[in-house]
Amino acid sequence: MKTFLNDGGKNTQLKKTILRLCIEHNTYSIADFSKELATSVPTVTKLLSEMIEEGLLQDEGKIDTKGGRRPSTFGLNPNAGYFVGVDVSRQHFHIAICDFKGQLVYFIQDIPFVLEANADSFKKMCGKIKEEIANKNIEWEDVLGVGVSLSGRVNPEKGYSLTYFVSDDIPMKDLFEQQLGVPVSIENDSRAMAYGEYMTMGLSHESDLIYINLSWGLGMGMILNGSLYYGKSGFSGEIGHFPSLDNNIICRCGKMGCLETGASGWALHRIIIDKLRQGRKSALARIYEEKGNLTLDDILRSVEEEDVLAIEGIEQVGATLGQGIAGVLNIFNPSLVIIGGRLIVGKDYLMLPIKTAVNRYSLSRVSSDTKFQLSKLGLTAAGIGDCLLSRAKLLGL
Repeated sequence: MKTFLNDGGKNTQLKKTILRLCIEHNTYSIADFSKELATSVPTVTKLLSEMIEEGLLQDEGKIDTKGGRRPSTFGLNPNAGYFVGVDVSRQHFHIAICDFKGQLVYFIQDIPFVLEANADSFKKMCGKIKEEIANKNIEWEDVLGVGVSLSGRVNPEKGYSLTYFVSDDIPMKDLFEQQLGVPVSIENDSRAMAYGEYMTMGLSHESDLIYINLSWGLGMGMILNGSLYYGKSGFSGEIGHFPSLDNNIICRCGKMGCLETGASGWALHRIIIDKLRQGRKSALARIYEEKGNLTLDDILRSVEEEDVLAIEGIEQVGATLGQGIAGVLNIFNPSLVIIGGRLIVGKDYLMLPIKTAVNRYSLSRVSSDTKFQLSKLGLTAAGIGDCLLSRAKLLGL
């Protein structure tokens, strides 16, 4: 870790603000820094020189102006170090590696691993993480921080995950830090996705954003007034457990009526299996007969291949989800809703019924200015979000 980050002096705070401005604007001139920091040009020049010497910034060259001298601009040095994002799923995890500038350098997909709620399992995962980083010819000493995202209820401030709870005395964050030897942050996967999308897609002008994570389960990340919203205990965004359906299906949380029972990957899986048992024709029928079951990947592959039954299932999920999103719009009135997660392979088959249900159930004056789009980052969203959240926390931003 850069030593100045541990110093609470005035210059430290000014340097952190310089880093924040470079993150927000990519490049900045000395005059811009001076104005933003309310600090003299000589002082800013000295700070920039120190940060270049420390390897944190680099001279980005001069920019064209309408007249006069062309000012030099400065930005983050991508070679200052790396941040690693670890996105944990049920039977595998992904790793994203970003440079100091926040650009994705490597993405390692579907590393087989089932994380269990015990210290030995965490130790094995950390060993695999280090092994994968070494395989990319990156020295672990150059890793500045690690961000880990998981499904379910996560309290980032205290470092606990209720899904992978080991003990009251040892937060999950500490288990990772003991093995990795670098600062570690943990986050709910839907919030990490929301942050990754927000920071990398030039969405800083969108101060209110809702990210819907439609995967095996159903989650939501919220950016309100330009910041991630956590709630009192860090458990915000549980849209999947909003009691909105009257289907008498017991949710994975043990309660009934949860939106996730009708709008999620496992809901889609159940819908398709039920229809196959009723004798519906589909290319999936052969797989189901041979294996006695289907995986979600089987179904999503059939959606991409335009199997009629699979499309019907994804449309049913979209219609149910759209009704839930309509309620979210009526409450938060966001400027943008992003649909992400594994089920977005359905594209228009998913999005059109979502929009139809939103138009039907939301207040038109509330939702008329809300834009919808599919995630542009796809599978990389959570990992990139983990990297950028790790950077933000390390830099005190």
